[in-house]
Amino acid sequence: MDFENQTVVAFTLVGLSEKPSLRLPLFCFFMGAYVLCIVGNLLMIILISTQSQLHTPMYMLLGSLSVVDVCLTSITIPQALHSLFTKNMSISFHGCFLQLFLFHMVGNMDSFLLTVMALDRYAAVCQPLHYSTIMNKRTCVCLVTSSWIIVSLHSTLFTAMTSSVQRCRWVIHHYFCDVPALLMLSCKDTSVQQNVVFIEGSLIVMGPMLFIFGSYILIIRAVLQLRTSKGRRRTFSTCSSHLTVVIIFYSSIIFMYFRPSSLYSMTYDRVISVVYSIITPMLNPFIYSLRNKEVKNAVKRMTQCGGKHGEKWMQDLEDD
Repeated sequence: MDFENQTVVAFTLVGLSEKPSLRLPLFCFFMGAYVLCIVGNLLMIILISTQSQLHTPMYMLLGSLSVVDVCLTSITIPQALHSLFTKNMSISFHGCFLQLFLFHMVGNMDSFLLTVMALDRYAAVCQPLHYSTIMNKRTCVCLVTSSWIIVSLHSTLFTAMTSSVQRCRWVIHHYFCDVPALLMLSCKDTSVQQNVVFIEGSLIVMGPMLFIFGSYILIIRAVLQLRTSKGRRRTFSTCSSHLTVVIIFYSSIIFMYFRPSSLYSMTYDRVISVVYSIITPMLNPFIYSLRNKEVKNAVKRMTQCGGKHGEKWMQDLEDD
């Protein structure tokens, strides 16, 4: 085969496992996780949109995170479900790199939103008198817009770099098109590409992560200076949900992309990728809602409002 003129127009996605006996359990897992993710995040979006008490920077950012999480899972899971249901594991050349581009753009946007949310928590806890000045609507829009521009450029670089690699294999040992799995298809040395992934990827991932943890060091220091234990508990309760999501998200990302190529494992990488591409987006709305009193109260208000409307509707029917 002449690899200089790559005529193959499709890749084969192996999925999470090559065992036929696991096809049905994996389909059920993907379907269940996808439904939970969509339902949980859509409920969060509806709640934040309809409840005026949640029209604050923190919850608007949380709503944006829910939108991004829905997009992130929709980039990979429908393709995986289609492959498991139809047993057609192929994905077109252009479809593969479109998936790679969208996944890295949206996935890194998840990271940047977590960073902006950390800034919001820092301003609320450490600079309460200047909070409205630091986290006003204009600032939030500028930060989110700038983040989209940065992640788009990052994703363009990764996609262009990966698509230009010469390949002599066309079977991707993954359930979606990702950079490490695609680089493994090359028969030539990819150390340059791996160095770019490590160096540029470190800036785009480790930068936000270090900012988040730096913010929380300052937040914890400020909380410990509070005189009342009630104030400490309330502040820790507000921040603990965000910190939990950050730890789960970044621990899996670091393991996946920032380690020597000699430690690459097809099996482990497929499992780890499930954490940041499926599990984290699925758990985010539940983590934030279960640990947040304002969200719980908003759910109660919406439920009570819905119950009153239902009673009024039934009364109107009886009157007719």
